[in-house]
Amino acid sequence: MDRQVQQINSYLVSIFNDVLAIEERTLQSSQFKDVSIKEMHTIDAIGMYEPNTTSEVAKKLGVTVGTLTVSVNNLVRKGYVIRVRSDVDRRVVKLSLTKKGRLLYRLHDKFHRDMVKETITEMNEEESAVLMKGLISLHGFLERTKERLPD
Repeated sequence: MDRQVQQINSYLVSIFNDVLAIEERTLQSSQFKDVSIKEMHTIDAIGMYEPNTTSEVAKKLGVTVGTLTVSVNNLVRKGYVIRVRSDVDRRVVKLSLTKKGRLLYRLHDKFHRDMVKETITEMNEEESAVLMKGLISLHGFLERTKERLPD
């Protein structure tokens, strides 16, 4: 069991590092070279369809509103994000992606979808269900760990 734990840990660490390295290199060699990985994940958290408040996006990313504001200011300046005031309550500002931001979002999303499809392409339903069960357990562990972290 210890050997299996070590092997799984090794794969998880390697996969995490590879995904970040691929995303970084892809960004740097594309028309989006002005975007950092951190900013890319901010674009991902803002999402394509429904505008979100800064607080909602900060919560998704697990960062403070102040930290997020720095990224958002840069993304607004670079033309990826816009701030939209609510018609209902003018004090509420929501974040939305520009056309350029939506294009980057779709490219990033496609990479992730392709990665998942490749992962499960040779799995049957039962194997895919076992993988899903393990990922749900890992996600739960990470969520509980995040909740225990100091702000």
